[in-house]
Order: sequence, then structure tokens, then C-alpha cells
Amino acid sequence: MGGGAILAPYGASLSPISPSRAEHYATVAEGTNISAAVSPDGRKVAFDLAGSLWLVGIEGGVARRLTDEFGDVAQPHWCPDGKEIVFQCYRDGNWHLWTISADGTGLRQLTRGPHDHREPSYSPDGRRIAFSSDRGMSYGIYAFDRDTGAVESLVDTATEETDPAWSPDGRRIAFVTNRSSLDVMDELGNRTTLASVHSSRDILNQQEIHAPSWSPGGDLTYLILNNGAAQLHGPRGIIVQGEDIFPFRASWLPTGEFVYTSGGKIHRRALQTTQSSIIEFSAELPIVKPKYKKVRRDLDSVASRPVLGIGSPALSPDGRDIAFRALNDIWTMTIGDRPRRVCGDGFHKSDPAWSPDGHWLSYSSDRGGKLDIWLRDLRTGEDRQLTHLSDAALSGSWSHDGRLIAFLDQVGNLYTIEIESGTVQKVSGPLWEPGRPSWGPDGRTIALAAFKPYSTSYREGLSEILTVDRITGEVEYQSALPHRSLSTRGDDGPVWSPDGTKVAFVLGSLLWIAPVDARCWLTGPPRVINAEVTDAPTWSGDSKTLLYLCNGSLRLLAADGGEPQSVPLSLHWAMAKPTGRTVLRVARLWDGRSPDLRENVDILIDSNKITGIVSQSGDAYGDAKIVDAPRSTAMPGLMDMHTHRQMQGYSYGDRQGRLWLSLGITTTRSVGSPAYHMVEDRESTDSGARVGPRHFATGEAIDGSRIFYNFMRPVTEQGQIALELQRAEALSYDLVKTYVRLAPETQRDVIAWAHARGLHVTSHYQYPAAAFGADGMEHLGATSRLGYSRTMSRLGVAYQDVIEFFAQSGIACTPTIFTANALLGKDRSWIDDIRIQTFLPAWEYARLKERARLMAGPNGLTTMAELERNVAQVKRLLRDGARIITGTDAPIDFPAISLHLNLQAMVRYGVSPYEALLTATRYPGEFLGQPLGTIAKGALADIVLVDGNPLLHIEDAANVRRVVKNGEVSSIEDLLAPFVATQVHQHGSNTILPPVRTTVNDARFWWHGKELIVSRGVV
Repeated sequence: MGGGAILAPYGASLSPISPSRAEHYATVAEGTNISAAVSPDGRKVAFDLAGSLWLVGIEGGVARRLTDEFGDVAQPHWCPDGKEIVFQCYRDGNWHLWTISADGTGLRQLTRGPHDHREPSYSPDGRRIAFSSDRGMSYGIYAFDRDTGAVESLVDTATEETDPAWSPDGRRIAFVTNRSSLDVMDELGNRTTLASVHSSRDILNQQEIHAPSWSPGGDLTYLILNNGAAQLHGPRGIIVQGEDIFPFRASWLPTGEFVYTSGGKIHRRALQTTQSSIIEFSAELPIVKPKYKKVRRDLDSVASRPVLGIGSPALSPDGRDIAFRALNDIWTMTIGDRPRRVCGDGFHKSDPAWSPDGHWLSYSSDRGGKLDIWLRDLRTGEDRQLTHLSDAALSGSWSHDGRLIAFLDQVGNLYTIEIESGTVQKVSGPLWEPGRPSWGPDGRTIALAAFKPYSTSYREGLSEILTVDRITGEVEYQSALPHRSLSTRGDDGPVWSPDGTKVAFVLGSLLWIAPVDARCWLTGPPRVINAEVTDAPTWSGDSKTLLYLCNGSLRLLAADGGEPQSVPLSLHWAMAKPTGRTVLRVARLWDGRSPDLRENVDILIDSNKITGIVSQSGDAYGDAKIVDAPRSTAMPGLMDMHTHRQMQGYSYGDRQGRLWLSLGITTTRSVGSPAYHMVEDRESTDSGARVGPRHFATGEAIDGSRIFYNFMRPVTEQGQIALELQRAEALSYDLVKTYVRLAPETQRDVIAWAHARGLHVTSHYQYPAAAFGADGMEHLGATSRLGYSRTMSRLGVAYQDVIEFFAQSGIACTPTIFTANALLGKDRSWIDDIRIQTFLPAWEYARLKERARLMAGPNGLTTMAELERNVAQVKRLLRDGARIITGTDAPIDFPAISLHLNLQAMVRYGVSPYEALLTATRYPGEFLGQPLGTIAKGALADIVLVDGNPLLHIEDAANVRRVVKNGEVSSIEDLLAPFVATQVHQHGSNTILPPVRTTVNDARFWWHGKELIVSRGVV
């Protein structure tokens, strides 16, 4: 794959997959969120299923596949002459319009470029195709001329127009505005609104209009989604209700009947009737079960290992020293010497930064109770806390005169603080997961990486360079390269040179430099100065040298380019393992295998391994430590298989690991994190330097042309995918995650690469991933480049295609049942729990209380109904032999709490406590191929002691009294102690100036603000 193309050529064939590639086929007779279009003669139906285009006769039967698995085809529409079909296709890594003849020949791509083109609709004369696109930096309606290839804008305003449909006479076009109104525009440009709903982005109860369609007689139908129900409307009221109607246009037969999709089926119906007939279909799709040996991480050896988790390295102004984060501490190192530990306590630390004179080091730590900026005087070794705010203080960066530090809070507000006085002023924000600030030479302009979406209709966009005038608050965006993202929003720049003439950044995982003016505005084209994997660049004080990370090593490079030089780092760690023997003497044992409990047993542990399970006999066991728990049930430690432990925006610090352990979670898997911070977290935990669950993880998810989260890797450059995979191998990822904008063909190649190295691969997509041999799928139905899910309808239901793919492929499903939050409205005990009150930062505790309040009201009823449908899907998957491994998306959903809510939700709606617990214990252990998830001889000693019987009452799984992780026993009091103490000793304050205000930003940059931050997130 090294140096190869990352995207298929535009003219590539979409011929169906060769049967020889598949081990077997899955036969499906239902489709989740399929759309269908009937041919003009009424004899055939084209529909999209599992990302391919299919044809079936109007009377039903065996469907014929027209396209392969690489197109992710959606929303077909027939040419009026019945000879060809247009559809949207993702073959080249963006949505474009393609056509194909009805006989499967003559495939042709119509649109190209960096913008998306969706929802095509032929004009009645067949000469033009209307579509929606973000070509104008918001969604609008355009028309493609079939004869000339020219594209004409029909309507494109900031209100976001989508879903075009021509009237039968071709003189009007209907479309949806802001997903909340149905508008019609005539050929003179006159625009009228025919229907509307309250414009609501309430993620708990969205109201939307979709899919206008004209009948042959000129009547309009459209779909309304509201309060957990879908209704198909016409000019005289509701036409269809009480069904799970999919949000796509109805299609009309010459007879006046119409075809629509609902409940996994293609329906045929007349306007004047209340009954529909089903156009049955069957389709066969290839399934490839992965066959490879998973790599097994060494959790036993105590041999010395080199540190790879080097976080946020910073070159000193004189270029002689480096500060960095590793092994849960801040370190400084004179180049050529051994590193020196700065803090030496167990609290969380991050973001080291040198003062311009090199005498001070700033960093963030929660030793004062939450994450604040601290200053270390490198001459005396003394520390002082600089920020004393109600919110977190992170990503500190010094101004060049040493007077100020710019920093971010947990939601992306940008502040400055005067070093001498401690006076704080908000400058801008909140921003969605911005990067670390970098100062200009005059102390007025601050540059940072920031997210810029293409539209409000779909969340993805670009990571660009944002400049902020700290005096006026004015901000400006600029792209480093057209339609390209910076590699990540974190430590990858922009980093302004101290002399103010250049800016460095990482793009395509290479190091770039561009000339800039005093406002950090690019004055010339950027140039790439190296050819190796690059992360986290930082300048020397003379602006002549850059330090960066390359595949776990520190590298120095002249700003003019040349040959990079390695910086030796003599820092090692070893796996922490307790010495001696421990005996857990418990009243009851659930071993993670049997559906029954054993009573009065001793669990024998030698170091970190279980060596035996015996009936209690009063043996003294020599010098073993006896943990007497006469009222407790021992059960395997719980495992959360979908987390993001280093995710920006929540700022738990040291609290997060303690919270998980206090509720019995002894293992987590991260399916997307900043790479070096992930490795630092894993090494810190394994070495015993940080308290928390053991951790299996990947770095940044591999993404495509657009991104949303700050820790996605946009793959846009020729040969770049090879660099991304080099990083994954060098940093010993435990898995690889591909994300939603990655082209299917590249996803296939990544899966093959990972399996060759024993790594499992997961994504948001079930198919075509199942045809490529993928191992897992995250969420029942989550973020998708389509804007809707192919595995769960808008009402929270999956149909036979989804169930069959899971059962036949062996792909593990991590449900992340977000609707389980509905249970917060019925149980206040979470709010009152001392673990929750202590370990949730104040802003997260306030969010929990607000969520509980919402779930106690009408929103809770709607969410509870969807929760029941979600659990029905989980039950069906378990019944049909699919593998469920529980995960939560924490900290987007509340860490630890959400895992228990997921389990309780399963049990509430019919899953037995035994089955539910297996999804968080034995099944994840088996999936990882590790001796985890059971209490058995030879297994790792990850055990939870709880009061009660979780096999009878699933709530008892949260009644943790002690937790054993890797053989180390901790009580709840042990875990609470550091933060109980900091609550007592908090002191200090900052003077707060009024924020810098400008209304210009509010008008121009609608995505700045809390609405985007609180409403979007499923990773």
C-alpha cells in the first residue's frame, strides 16, 4: 500500500464483486432505511440496499444487483425515459452523482470535486437533474445539465435547502428548508412555504420534514418526523401513519399508486386506501469472516520497555532542553542527558510550555481539585497554581513577552491570564474541540486549529487555521491548502515561529511551513519540509529549528529542511505487578460462565493471576493477604468496549480512571484517541503511575476528506495511508478504527493491513465492512456520511438485513445504548452517590443533573419508547447468535454510569441479568483474546466485590465495595481519598475581566457557541 493511490480513479468500474472472494452469502428480505424508486413504466423498482443498487420487478422476487460494494449508493431516481438511473455515490471519497443504464451497463460519473452532491432527481423532460449540494458552503439546490455538464444554482441560501423534487410540468421545484419547512419555487424564483414544523435540534426530540414528492396529478407528499413518530402527509392530511416510515421520497406508478419504504419493506399503496401491499424481494450479499490470529498484548512481562507515549513535547527557547508529558508526569531533559521528573505525584498532568526566558514551565494538573494551570520555577523547584476558575484550564501557551498565557477551558473557550496579577479575560469561544493556542510576535493575535463545517445539514467539515485578535475579538479562518484539513486539532499546529515570519503545521502527517504576516495570514504557498510521519511540532527560540515526534521518537529538523536528527530518550517503564498472594474470601461467586452462583468460596491470587477457586475451609494460606468479604458477591471486572479516554471537552483528569474503578469497570477499550496521549495513558496505567482500568486502544481514527472530532486523521494525500499505518504499527495500537468519511475501497485495504498484523478493525459501518472481513461495528446506528443510519431507523429499529449480517459475519456489535439515559429520570440514586458527586467535575455533574431532569419529563417518555425498541434489537441479535460487547461512548455519555444504565436497560426490556452481564465481561474478553472477563484459574485478577446478587438484581452490579485490578485491591475509600482531600483544601481566586465581545463573529460563524458543542456527538 505504500505510496499507492488512496482513492479509486473516477472512471473505475463498479462491476459486482466476484463470488470467489466471499466465504458465503447472506440472504436478506428486508432493508433498514432503504429508498426505492419505481420505473416510469411501473414494471421495475430500483432500491438501495447495503450500499449497492438493486432492481426487482414490481411484483417482487429475486433482486438483481447493479453495483458493487465500493459505491455506498443511495437514493436512486429514474430518468423519465426509463433507460437509466441516477444515484448518489461515494466511490471517490465524496458524494457525487452517477448514472447507470437499467441493464447494468454504461456507468458514468457526472459530478466531481471536493463538494458533496446528494438526493438527485430527474426533471420531467430528462434534460436536467436537480440535486442538493454544499457547493456554496451551505446546502442549496442545483441542476445538472445532461447535455452540457453545466451546473446551475436554483436556490442556495444560508437556510440550507435539500431534498429537491420537480413538479410534473417541470415549472416548479419543491425542497426542504432547514429540515423544518416544505417550500416550492416556481420558474420565476417565487418561493412559498406549504408546510412547516418547529425548527428543533433537540437531540432528544427532533422535529423534521423530509422527502417531498409530486404525484402525477401535481399533489405533494412529504414526511414529518415528530415525537418519535413518522407520518407521510399529503395535501389533504396524513396519508400513512403508525409505521416506521423511512425518510425518502415516495415514487409514483402510472396508475396513481405510490411506492414507499417502511418497516424494512417496499410498500405499494393507493392514495384512497388505508392498506398497502408489499413488494417482496430477496437479495444475496457476500460475507467474509476474518481468519487471522489476533495479537495478544503482553500483560505479564515486567521487563523494561522504552517509553513511546511522549505527549506534547516542547523545545526550550535556547533549543537545548525538551519538556514533555509521559508516565503521568511532566519531564524536562537536556538534549543528550537523562530526563528529569518534574512533579512526582499521582495527579493528572498535561500541556507543558516554556516561558520565553526558559525560567518557568507551565502545565495543567488537577492536584488542586480540577485541571488548572500551574507554574514551576525551574530555578527553585517551587510550584504555584495560576488559575482558580470554575472551569478547567488547559493547553497553556506563553506570549512572547512572557506576560500572558493563553489557554482553553473544557468547552473550547479561549482565555488569557496575566502571569503577575492572575487577571483572566475570555477572548473567544466556545469552539468545537480547538487546538492549542499559539501567539504572534506582537502579543495581539493568537492562532489555533479550529473546526469549520461545510453546512448545518451535515456535521463534517475541515480543521483550519483560526486567528483571534485578543483586543477586538475578531476572528478569521484560512485553509492551509484548499479543502484540506490540518492533521489533528491538538498538538499538530498551527505553531507560530517566535520571529513571527512562519507558521508550522502537520498536514497529511507531514511537516509543512508557510510564510505569514503579523496576523498569521499566509503570504505564500506552504511547503512540506520532511518525508516522515510527523506529530506535535514545536519551534526553537531562534525560529531556526523544529522538534517533532516521529513514530515514537523525538526528531530535530532545520526549518529549511534537510536530514532530520534523532534525539535520544533514555526513559523506560515496566508492567506493575503486585508481589505476594491474596485471598478473596467471599459469600458468593459469579465466575462469568455459569448462570448460577457458587457460595462461600476463596479466590486465590498470586501476583496478578488467579491460581485457584476453592470452597472455604478456614485455611490460613500462610503469608497471603486475606480480604474478608462475608456479605459480598465476587464477579468479573466489567469492561467498557467503546470509550475515548483522552477526549477533549470533558476534562476529568485523574478522576476518570477512579470513577470507572469505583463502579467496577476494570478494562476499557478506546476506539479513537489522540495517538501519543493514548499511548501515554496506556503506559501510565500499565506501569502503575496512573490509577484506572487497563486499557486497549487505538490512536486517531482513520477518516476521509472531512472530519468532525479533533482526533480524526483526514486522509486526503497520495500515499498518506501508508504513513498513518506506520504510526499505528510503531505505537503498537491494539486495534484500528476507520471512520465515516473514509472511502470503502480504502477501508478494505486498511482491514487487510491490520489483519496481517493481528489487529482487529472496527467502524460505524456494517456493510460493506462485512464483505471486507471487519471485526466490529460501533453503535446500533450512529454517525454516518449519509446523514442517516443503515443499521437503525429513525424510530430506533433494525430489520432483518442488519440482524442477518451480524449473525452471518460474526462482526461484534457494540450497541452504546444512549437512550438508556431515560432511566436517569426514574432513579435519583446516581445523583446522590458519593462516587458520582466526587468524581464528576462540576460541569459534568451539572450535565448529569440536567439530563436527569429532562428524563423525568415528557422527553423521557419518548426516549423510553425508543429505548425499548433499541433493546429489542439487542435481544434479537443475542437470540440469533450475534455477539454483543457493551460499550458506552464515554465520556460523551457519562463514564461508568452509562455502562450500568446500558445493562439495566437490557434487563428492563427482557434480557436476563446473566446475558446482560456476559456482554460486559466474558464476551469482551473473548473478543480481545485476553484472559479477562471470567474468574477462572489462569485469568488475570480483575474482580469486583459487590453487595447483593447481580444475577437477580442487575442494579447490584453497581454496589461496589472493593475492586481488584491486576491483583491490586482498592476500596471505594481508597479511590475517593485524593479528591475528598482537594475539596477541603481548595483556595485562591482570579480577577475576571469582562469578555472581549464582537457581534460580527456571531453573525458570520454560526457554529461558534454551545449549541454545536452540546448537540453533536456519537463517535
